[in-house]
Amino acid sequence: MSNKLSSSVPTDREVVLGILNNSEDALNKLYAGYFPMILQFILNNNGDEDDAKDVYQEGIIVLYNKIKGGDFELSSKLKTYIYSVCRRIWLKKLAQQSKKTNNISDFEDIVSTEIDLEEHEEKDRQFEKMQAAILHLGEPCKTIIQDFYINNLSMHDISEKFGYTNTDNAKTQKYKCLQRLKKLFFQS
Repeated sequence: MSNKLSSSVPTDREVVLGILNNSEDALNKLYAGYFPMILQFILNNNGDEDDAKDVYQEGIIVLYNKIKGGDFELSSKLKTYIYSVCRRIWLKKLAQQSKKTNNISDFEDIVSTEIDLEEHEEKDRQFEKMQAAILHLGEPCKTIIQDFYINNLSMHDISEKFGYTNTDNAKTQKYKCLQRLKKLFFQS
C-alpha cells in the first residue's frame, strides 16, 4: 500500500468519477478515507469493529449502486452522505435487535437519533444554500460577510480594510449586506 493512498482523502468528484470508471483505486481510497469515522460511530453505539466493517461495506455498496445507477446527486458532502447511510444501516440493525430483546428504551434512543440525523442533513442543506447565496452576493458584501463571520475580523479591521471613515459606516454596510444575503437565501 503506497503512502499516497493512505494519506489523502480523495475529493468527492474523484470518488464519483472513479466509481463510474470502475477504478479500484477510488474504492480503496474511499475505504481508507472514511472508515475511521464510521468505526468511531459504531464503537460509540453498542457495536464492535466487525459490525463497523459490515456496515461500512453495506454503505459503500449503497453509494456504489447509486452512482452506477446514474441517479446520484451529491446534495451534501460525500463524507456526510456516507455517514448518514451507514448510520441508518446501523440504527436499523439496532432497532431489529432491540425488537428481538424487547428493549424499548434503546429503540426510543434510536428514533431520536434518526431525528438528529434529519436535522443534521437539513443543516447541511441550509449551509450549502448559504454558501451559494454568499457567492451570489457580489463585492464588497461577500468579503465583508466572510471577514466578519468566517475570518472573525473586528468591525474596526473591516472598516480599515475597506477604507470606511469609521466603524459605524462599516456596520451599516454589513447590515445592508446581511439584508441582501437574507433575500438571496430565501429566494434559492
